[in-house]
Amino acid sequence: MKKPQKTKTKYIFLVLRIAVVAAGITWAVIWLSSGQRWQNLLETYKKMNLLLFAAILVVFALGQVLVALRWWILTKTQAIVISFAAAVRLQFLGLFYNNFLPGSVGGDLIRAWYVTKHTEKKFEAALSVFVDRVIGLTSTLIIACFFYNVFLKGQASQLNLRPKTGLIDQIAQNKHIFLYVLGALLLLLVIFLSNKQGRHALKTFVSKLALHGFSLLNRLKKAALIYCTKPLAIFQAFALTVFLQITTITAFWVLGKNLGIHLSVQYYYVFFTMAWVLGSIPVSIGGAVVVEGALAYMFINLASIQPENALALVFAQRIVWMIVSLLGAAIHLSGAHLPKDFSIDYQNSIN
Repeated sequence: MKKPQKTKTKYIFLVLRIAVVAAGITWAVIWLSSGQRWQNLLETYKKMNLLLFAAILVVFALGQVLVALRWWILTKTQAIVISFAAAVRLQFLGLFYNNFLPGSVGGDLIRAWYVTKHTEKKFEAALSVFVDRVIGLTSTLIIACFFYNVFLKGQASQLNLRPKTGLIDQIAQNKHIFLYVLGALLLLLVIFLSNKQGRHALKTFVSKLALHGFSLLNRLKKAALIYCTKPLAIFQAFALTVFLQITTITAFWVLGKNLGIHLSVQYYYVFFTMAWVLGSIPVSIGGAVVVEGALAYMFINLASIQPENALALVFAQRIVWMIVSLLGAAIHLSGAHLPKDFSIDYQNSIN
């Protein structure tokens, strides 16, 4: 009974994520169907320089190679050694899973699965994927906060970026939202506990946590200590992330200018990074609709960009992601992602 229930839960979350994407696409189609918006969007795309678009495809693909390099450095830190070429192939394979396959297995799980199948250090291997994701998200937030505070904060009042009241006042004014969210969470908890299978799942989770928790915490401590003794590797991972994100966003800034968006690049560094962070929340397929919606909202409502121009840019970003993701499909079809491509060294860590 456990497997069917687990499968049923997976399908429920999958359907909900697909529903989010479908709802977003439906709303976009309806909105564009009003007036001359489709025509305006097409006119905006006619301005696009195809050679420039091709160059951005190359830049984004090279950025994925740098992401693979970041993860490769972290695996070596834990003495889990795979070839750099294999890391690159898995990165593109994960990108394909994220953007095309509406399943519960994302790119991070793909990388973790293949590494754990070829090392006794299964926990450390999975942890390297988690640390890689944390470094990526943390670096993204740092970029957004840095450019907002250094370049945009003084101009915020002109572009509606500065809140008119303090944080406490904002929370007080919107307390009903927090109460609704809290009420929904409590309702879900009650429904979960009122179900026999839910109570059984919770009891099983607690028992397993008690059984394996101390062991996992000890292994986590050891792995964390290794990372702490390798500050150069962590710094390299952060530096790579900042470089590839700055480069990628700058490329989209150039594309935005080509599409008629005349806005300082600093806004792109804030808007794109914040949208990417929001897109990492697993409520849709590959962040679809969430990333586009957040970017469009910021460009239109905070920077006063024409809706058709903003949508042309955010749709172009998604097209770039999907085209580059097709490299992962080629890797999957050719079998280049299979375990035979891995080489393992359990003894030596990176110096």
